[in-house]
Amino acid sequence: MASGEWYWCLRHHAVEPYEGCRSEERLGPYATQEDAAHALEKVAERNEEYDHDPRFNDLDENGEPESRWNPLGD
Repeated sequence: MASGEWYWCLRHHAVEPYEGCRSEERLGPYATQEDAAHALEKVAERNEEYDHDPRFNDLDENGEPESRWNPLGD
């Protein structure tokens, strides 16, 4: 297996080496082609973790958005 930096191209839906599309159009770098090929799965896993992490959850115990302190009193 080749080594180096590998990326998942969001434009072409393919694994690319460093010399590929612009950074804005891809995910990475990944250590291996295999890791880059599973980039979207990793993104989905991280999104799921984020969605269920209480540190980032703005809902109260009833599933309603928490009221936030407003320094202007509006």
